[in-house]
Amino acid sequence: MRRLPLITYAIIAYMLLAFGWWSVLLLRMNESAHEARVNELAYRLAVQRQIEEPADFRQTEQYFRLTEEFERQQFMILGEAVLLILSLAGGIYLLYRSLKQEISAAEQQRNFLLSITHELKSPLAGIRLILETFQRRKELKPEIQQKLSTNALAETDRLTALVNDLLLSAKLENVFDINPEEIDLGGLIHEAADRVAMKYKTAQLHVDIEPDLPKVIGDRLGLTSVAVNLLENAAKYSQPNPVIHTSLQRGGTSEVVWEVSDNGIGVPDREKKRVFTKFYRVGSEDTRTTKGTGLGLFIVRQLVEKHKGQLELLDNEPKGTTFRIYLPVRQDL
Repeated sequence: MRRLPLITYAIIAYMLLAFGWWSVLLLRMNESAHEARVNELAYRLAVQRQIEEPADFRQTEQYFRLTEEFERQQFMILGEAVLLILSLAGGIYLLYRSLKQEISAAEQQRNFLLSITHELKSPLAGIRLILETFQRRKELKPEIQQKLSTNALAETDRLTALVNDLLLSAKLENVFDINPEEIDLGGLIHEAADRVAMKYKTAQLHVDIEPDLPKVIGDRLGLTSVAVNLLENAAKYSQPNPVIHTSLQRGGTSEVVWEVSDNGIGVPDREKKRVFTKFYRVGSEDTRTTKGTGLGLFIVRQLVEKHKGQLELLDNEPKGTTFRIYLPVRQDL
């Protein structure tokens, strides 16, 4: 978040100091008024000869009443001063938090617009170039035609995946419903790992599935999206040589534990909660090198919650990130 201007901090400090100084002045004025009332009482009692010695007036009931009233007024002034300062500080904090959230939302929107623009332009430019090549060069060798066609299909798949993520993220917040069926989660993870391995040739994927696991009742497309998003994130943020471990094992009588670990850059502690926010990505769109829209982990969290599961983000050792998912088995959704 951009820092607030220095003048803002100066105004806040001035207001707090002003309240403090006004409180001190009120306390001093009350003390002066109390001293004047005490002197007036001593003079009046001496004139009326109700006391024998000047100091005896401090033992009178009138003096005790003046002292009690003075202490009560001092307490009221201090209490009101503390309440005003706390109210001002609380208001400033709420304003600062609201401003911080607005700036963060604006920054996320800016990052999303920059990333989505890049994500859309790149495949469109690639497809356009391939089509222009076919148009201008009527006679191409079969192997070149095959290569260009394969690249065009890959770019189309990339666009399709992007559009699907956008639509899915919108549905997850409003109208998405689980389509429950019995799923072999281990087989699903193997298929997702093969898919990611084909896309990221340098990635080393290690899949460890405990045998004879109970099947999960869930949405096949949704859980496939979870697996692909986690594995692709692990590959993207662990370049140039990703080493990814994913495992599935029993976590008790009513759940399975699914982990995806990588050797990538990791996630700072201050970012661990925010990475699951829609459109949020670590760093700035101007400086980061990995592609993405900030939707992947948002989709993962939403889908895990739709399946009544739990999602944890942990540090991997010696470096990297671990996502751990607890999913119930054979449970009606």
